Amino acid sequence: MPGGVSVRDVDAQKFINAYAAFLKRQGKLPIPGWVDTVKTSHSNELPPQSIDWFYTRAASVARHIYLRKTVGIGRLRKVHGSTKNRGSRPSHHVDASGSVDRKVVQALEKIGVLELDEEKGGRRITQSGQRDLDRIAQTTIEEDDEEEDDE
Repeated sequence: MPGGVSVRDVDAQKFINAYAAFLKRQGKLPIPGWVDTVKTSHSNELPPQSIDWFYTRAASVARHIYLRKTVGIGRLRKVHGSTKNRGSRPSHHVDASGSVDRKVVQALEKIGVLELDEEKGGRRITQSGQRDLDRIAQTTIEEDDEEEDDE
């Protein structure tokens, strides 16, 4: 594949899984102590069942901000929200927990993937963060090509 590969060229699920695995291997992402007990949204009954859900959420947030110029916590809450089952009443959309998204963004800021955008507000991707994400996208595409060749 000639030229550079960006995150847009990769399937979202495959990229998020690959980047989450990269963040876990790197071991630099600061993780809050409450990740094993917290619910990620008011609409959920239980906390996430995966022990690595914080890495997955961080990868999802990094991809989301990569694809758009600047994103604030309110927009991330809306993106990660879901429908609340209200019994016999009609379901409604409920935004996700702002605290969870805020801590994820702050953790990504600490490792240098995101930075604060003073002009517009919100966060944007840094040069080094963009380079990391593009590198992961490149390896994900190469792995997909190898799997297709094996079949």
